[in-house]
Amino acid sequence: MKKKHTISDEDRKLFQKSVADARKLDVEARVAPVKKRPPARPLQQEKDNQQVLADMLSDPADPADMETGEELLFVRNGIQQRTLKKLRRGEFSIEAELDLHGRTKLEAREAIIEFLYFCHSHSLRCVRIIHGKGHGSLGKRPILKQYVNHWLRQRDDILAFCSARQVDGGTGAIYVLLRRKG
Repeated sequence: MKKKHTISDEDRKLFQKSVADARKLDVEARVAPVKKRPPARPLQQEKDNQQVLADMLSDPADPADMETGEELLFVRNGIQQRTLKKLRRGEFSIEAELDLHGRTKLEAREAIIEFLYFCHSHSLRCVRIIHGKGHGSLGKRPILKQYVNHWLRQRDDILAFCSARQVDGGTGAIYVLLRRKG
């Protein structure tokens, strides 16, 4: 048998006095906001696109046939001379940079693919790629420079590139102008 608790009149009055200023809470205001889920990302499609881009960067038939000139310059048809001048003068803001020093040809190619994918997904317009001058390679020839030159010409998202100003790496680096997303 349960024992019944009784509240004295004095306790009841004390309780009523202590809660006299209390007011009812608005239940609507207490409901936690529903967090919206981020939009779904087509991960497999992104992976497939990366593979297509990787496959697009083929090597030349014979690396010895590549140009070995000091300064690099590539401009896609339709790019205004004024835009090219600005690029060559380093007047575009460099939004990202990739340094290929110490990488093998395969590592450099993979790094460029990932870097350009990142740049495209973040709507970057102008970037710098440091390929080096080849002082550390066998024969002191700029091997990566030649490959970078060849690979970038194959990509439709590259509008132009040119050797950087001396303060930004000179003939050991290039400014790359990317096609706007959309």
